Amino acid sequence: MTSHQKFNVAVVGATGIVGQEFVKLLKERDFPLGELKLFASQKSAGTWIPSGEKKFKVAELKPGCFKECTVAFFSAGADISKEWAPRAIEEGCFVIDNSSAFRMEMNIPLVVPEVNSHRIPKKSDISIIANPNCSTIQLVMALKPLHDAFDLKNVTVATYQSVSGAGSEGIDELLQQTKEHLENTKLTQKVFPHPIAFNNIPQIDIFDESGFTFEEKKVILETQKILNLPNLDVSVTAVRTPTIHSHSEAVWIELGKEVSRTEVVDCLKKVPGITIIDDPNRSAYPLNRDALGKDDVFIGRIRRDLKNPRRWLMWIVSDNVRKGAALNGIQIAEKLLELD
Repeated sequence: MTSHQKFNVAVVGATGIVGQEFVKLLKERDFPLGELKLFASQKSAGTWIPSGEKKFKVAELKPGCFKECTVAFFSAGADISKEWAPRAIEEGCFVIDNSSAFRMEMNIPLVVPEVNSHRIPKKSDISIIANPNCSTIQLVMALKPLHDAFDLKNVTVATYQSVSGAGSEGIDELLQQTKEHLENTKLTQKVFPHPIAFNNIPQIDIFDESGFTFEEKKVILETQKILNLPNLDVSVTAVRTPTIHSHSEAVWIELGKEVSRTEVVDCLKKVPGITIIDDPNRSAYPLNRDALGKDDVFIGRIRRDLKNPRRWLMWIVSDNVRKGAALNGIQIAEKLLELD
């Protein structure tokens, strides 16, 4: 990507997994950077983050720090976003927020560029744009073309989410517990409600009175908002798995009419950003390792339900830190600034 105009960019939460991915991808995608400003907590201020041949010093947020910026990527949690994103807007900077702070606010667009880029505001309208939940992004990539072609009736999802979804602390806990388990010593547990090493935990975030977790509610409500289908029947079970990178989903989709497998596969193949890996005879289907470091959402195990001819099952995998977070945010910025 090239542009004669340069844009000053801020990354808030720059020392976290997603923040570092933002910095990495800005370089990889040849984003037309002017000045890059990195921000993090007081504890992390003063550290340096490399990008190509350069290093950038991390600073602490303070009033006026966004005045010279065009876009700020926020990935430091909902509390920081709620406090500082409105300040960035006041200082004339677009905000692309990766937290849950604004996703369900009616007047704030929730965007996956391949799905609903029409919701991205004009360059003259300084505002907040919400980046969806990682599990939602890969799900709606598959749902949108199928709805457009065949009409969605209901969707059931079981997510299998890697520990990187809980940040570097989640990765550290899995690696530490794996070592402790193999050494037959007591497991150190801080991040997850149960030991994650050699285990699956059917809980991500806390439960509400319905028995669903907030993570599950996020996927349900965000999917409905992004697809502009507020009455779509969506049900989700979110599971944390002892994998480090990439999220996987088992998905059941009921369509409005009976179609062939060829029609379903061809419909998905046409979408930029989707790769089909589906050859059961060769045990070929998407794996976490396939998605790691890749831009695309990978889909396989596409098959018709044995009882309901309008229901289709599939397996969806994506790099949760890349397309599920930083890449999606940068793609929003590229559309916003008309760089593509």
